[in-house]
Parts: sequence; structure tokens; C-alpha cells
Amino acid sequence: MEFMIILIKSAIIGALVGVGAGAGAARMFHAPTVQGMGAFRTLGELNACAGDAASHFSFGLGFFFNAWASSVGAGAFTQDVDHRIIPNWAAAVLLRKGKKPEETLHDPKKMGIAGGIIGVIIVVFLNSTASAIPESLQAIAVKVLVPAANLLINPVMPVIFWLAALDAGKRSGIWGTIFGGLAHIIMGNAVPGVVLGILIGKGVDDGGWTKITKNLLTAVILLFALSAFFRGFDINLIKSFHLDVPTWLINIHEMLGQEVK
Repeated sequence: MEFMIILIKSAIIGALVGVGAGAGAARMFHAPTVQGMGAFRTLGELNACAGDAASHFSFGLGFFFNAWASSVGAGAFTQDVDHRIIPNWAAAVLLRKGKKPEETLHDPKKMGIAGGIIGVIIVVFLNSTASAIPESLQAIAVKVLVPAANLLINPVMPVIFWLAALDAGKRSGIWGTIFGGLAHIIMGNAVPGVVLGILIGKGVDDGGWTKITKNLLTAVILLFALSAFFRGFDINLIKSFHLDVPTWLINIHEMLGQEVK
């Protein structure tokens, strides 16, 4: 009886989350004329798969193992379930047989329906397996699945996205390489930088250096600068050259509540 309650609740939650995640991701393609409901990274990652069903499926599959391990071992979902797995698998279902992204991936209604179905399947599977596996096996599953998922996320996924940037054109390849390298150094994962590089490169290819592309580049540079500063990258960089860190720089970090060692 308890297992049936878990299945029913999981199906309801999965449907609600899936509809919201699928429709929200599709609505972002219509911004700013229509208010978007998804995360910026979701939009960038969907674009990086270039409307290829296999790419969308494999991208979601990579994060599925990590989400499964987290569900089995910790009893909690990761944010990848609604940010990455559901939208990409919904896109993979809709884009089968070479259908156009404009008629499927960009359609909130179709993505909402597909996301709802995918959400039910994923949430029911994760919750049912997590509740069925004995505690002794949960620890073993975590030790096996988590390292494998971490290897897929870094370095396998950054390499795949970097190759996608190179394949998207000269500009996308250059900007993807630059920002991907900076993201790896500052954040520890090149994927966000490569995705931003692809967006900038394709934006310039499609419309040239317009006000929008210039503002986007400025915003990305500012984002990386702030991220590096608040992560203490500037101090670590100075220390790597065996130089003394200026007192005024340490004072700025401490004034903002950062602990400087």
C-alpha cells in the first residue's frame, strides 16, 4: 500500500514539474516578446544540442545517472531533473524523425505535454527505485554511480560542448574556447563558458556586432570578472606568481565578508 502511495504521489509531482519545466523552457525561445519561465543555462544547453534528438537525449542521460545516484543515496533530487533531464528528453522525443525545432522545441504546448509525460516517468522511476533498494545497497550504488556521473560531467561534457562550439563555426569556436578556458580556471567546469561562447559567436554570425551582441559580451565579461573576484581567484592568481597580495585588495574582500587566507 505504501509503495502505491509513492507511485501515485510521484506521478502527480512528475506531471506538474514536467509540464512547468517543458513549457517554461520552450517559452524562453520567445523572449522578450513573451515572458520566459526557465533558467538561462537551460536555454543555452538546449541551443548547444543544435536541435539534434540524439544530442538532447545523451545530454540528459549524462545528468540522469547523477540524479539517480542522489535519489538512491541521499533521498533527494538534484536540480538537474527539472533544469536538464526533463527539457532535453522532452526535446529528444519531439525532435525524432528530423522534425524542426521551431515546430516542436519552441512550442510551449508540445513541450509541456512531452515534459509532463517524461516527468511522470522519471520521478516515478527515481522514487520507486529509491524506496525499493535496501540501505546496504544504497551505499554501494552511490560509490559506483556518483564517480561515473562526475567523470561524465567533467571532463567528458566540457569536451563535447567544446567540439560543438568548434563545429558551429569559427567565431563560436574561438569564443567557446576563450570563455570555456576561463570558466574551467575560475569555476572548475568549462561548460558554462563554452555555452556562452556559442551564444556570442552565433549571435555575431547571425546579426553582426549589434548593440545586443555587444551588451551580451559586456555582460559575460562582467559575469566572469565578478565570479573570479568573489571566488578569490584574483588573490590565488597573485599568490601563484609568489607575489605579495596588496593589503587594499585583502581589505576589499574582507569588507565584502570573504575570508582571505
